[in-house]
Amino acid sequence: MHWHDLIAEVSAVGSTGRSDGAITGIEYDSRHVRPGAVFVAMKGGTTDGNCYVDKAIAAGALGIITDSAQTFNHLTIDRPGLPVIAVEHGRRALAQASAAFFGHPERRLAATGVTGTNGKTTTAFLIEELLNAEARKTVLIGTIEYHLAGQVRPSIHTTPEPRDLYELVAEGAALGASELVTEVSSHALDQGRMEGIGFDVAVFTNLTRDHLDYHQTMENYFAAKRLLFDGTRYPAPRMAVINACDAHGEELARAARSAGAEVRMYGAGKGDWRAASFELTPSGATILVESPAGSATLDSHLAGEVNIFNLLAAFTAAHARGVPFDRLVAAVPRLRPVPGRFQPVSAGQPFTVIVDYAHTDDALRNLTALARQMTGRTGGRVITLFGCGGDRDRTKRPKMGLAAGEGSDMVVVTSDNPRSEDPMEILAEIEPGLRATSVKYLVEPDRATAIGIALGQAAPGDIVLIAGKGHEKEQILADRTIPFDDAEVALRALAALGYARK
Repeated sequence: MHWHDLIAEVSAVGSTGRSDGAITGIEYDSRHVRPGAVFVAMKGGTTDGNCYVDKAIAAGALGIITDSAQTFNHLTIDRPGLPVIAVEHGRRALAQASAAFFGHPERRLAATGVTGTNGKTTTAFLIEELLNAEARKTVLIGTIEYHLAGQVRPSIHTTPEPRDLYELVAEGAALGASELVTEVSSHALDQGRMEGIGFDVAVFTNLTRDHLDYHQTMENYFAAKRLLFDGTRYPAPRMAVINACDAHGEELARAARSAGAEVRMYGAGKGDWRAASFELTPSGATILVESPAGSATLDSHLAGEVNIFNLLAAFTAAHARGVPFDRLVAAVPRLRPVPGRFQPVSAGQPFTVIVDYAHTDDALRNLTALARQMTGRTGGRVITLFGCGGDRDRTKRPKMGLAAGEGSDMVVVTSDNPRSEDPMEILAEIEPGLRATSVKYLVEPDRATAIGIALGQAAPGDIVLIAGKGHEKEQILADRTIPFDDAEVALRALAALGYARK
């Protein structure tokens, strides 16, 4: 690809200079620029890439794309002849340039996007597994990890920047993938990271309080989610799969229909794709599914009512992608829990230990309710360990304390990822919610010590919930980031209690 090819692909408001050299890459981080690369200088939430244009040029950048008129004018005067494109939207230009450079891989894959507060990761994993059961190769982009036609890569962001997304999609397409399944965060939708990806199917799981440190209000948060469906910033999907039991479901369905999308509603007892009835079992659930495509009884190994919704969403989305109803039914018994999502930890102990990513009050309430259903058969207690992340929405901290207190027999409150905040100050903001209940609780800021305390309190038949970090492999402190895996820490604590590791 050459500069004149790139100009044809990018929505420019001005350009200057030219080059006959081959473009070797598209970069938005000046530290990654190599000779021949094009640097996209764009304004972000915490930094402005235009401050690093000189570093990119010094590193050998062939040309610059900038969303700053000041930068464009400066380069035009001080570096005559340097190829420069001025654009209105930096991320849109990054997406356009990346799609062009990587050969438009998005045109070779059918895309399914999953958005919502809770359930994105599990739903995306399940959709991928159902597509794989139909022998389709997939690219999965999400919170836990990335999958490229069977290859597993570590996840950097739930939804990557456009340049990284297009590179992943290109690699997957080269390996024979025909389907893209991606979690789509509200941040990504608001910031334009999904520019250029035309979603065939878009899934909405639910909306509960989260990320208000970024969106400020629930109205803004919902507006960001709605962008995936309403056709105002991104093309409307062909098919919108929407949770009929969520308070925002009907409004979102109307927006999707107005934008030209076909809509399928799913839910427990509601929607055209519904669980007409279900029975939770120790190993999962038995679900009677009714839909326009047929009815069947599903035997699922996914525990809890929340996974009824996740499975229905995935089932409906995979059918929308052309997987026959009977093949979906046959595939369900082979589906397994997602890492860090209601993940059991076993060392032979006479009580249950679960690691889960629940990090909102709604997710914590669902988690403790599921545990209560399970202990109803054993007469055991629910012991919940959780914390709240630093530098994030502070208003949800007492709400999470209340949810944990109302759903548990005992709570151990501890650090999550405190980041730059004082862990004790975070815990102090959680405590009012706990005090509003009659629950017995302990405060221990060291998470490893707290896990040991929680497990040490457990008796036969109890359930210990280790909530908040799930699949994460590190803990972010003010001055450093340390390795930290809840499941591994729990296994070491169980060993210290005398249980053999399995």
